[in-house]
Amino acid sequence: MIVITIITLCFVVYGVKNNLFSSQGSLETFVVKFGIWAPLIFMIFQAIQVVFPIIPGGISLLAGVFIFGPVNGFIYNYIGIITGSAIAFLLAKYYGTPLLEVLFGKKLKSKYLKWADNKKFPKLFAIAIFMPVAPDDFLCYLAGTTNMRFRSFLTTILLGKPLSIAAYSFGLNVALTHLPFLAH
Repeated sequence: MIVITIITLCFVVYGVKNNLFSSQGSLETFVVKFGIWAPLIFMIFQAIQVVFPIIPGGISLLAGVFIFGPVNGFIYNYIGIITGSAIAFLLAKYYGTPLLEVLFGKKLKSKYLKWADNKKFPKLFAIAIFMPVAPDDFLCYLAGTTNMRFRSFLTTILLGKPLSIAAYSFGLNVALTHLPFLAH
């Protein structure tokens, strides 16, 4: 777990220093350089952006659609986000609530921390994960601080994420290709 944390931190530092996270274009330029390895690099990037949520997820979801097309973009987004969500959950299991203190703001924590003590947390978590606008990254960490088992977490994520990823991936693609004021 510590090795994953160190590698992820190194990539985040590299990305910040090289303006990798400044725009969808800079991310696309970075990923495309890897040729046939680009999908793997993108999925790793997606996983990392869940673990260290430094850019809005919608930007990276859209980048996946632009770089790889709507279907492959959806698949690569899904795999990367599922992987990152699992890592976030496991990091929270290992490091506990102090990790939430370091990574997230007070407003977000105050809104959702009370969920962790609720007996209905697994249901609340599942409903939130199905919703395209929920703070999924935070909720994955929060789930890791509860008594939720990894198997239950992973089942919820595997079943719940496709809808929100598809809504972002295909919805943003349609908006950008069919609404003239958004194109170019």
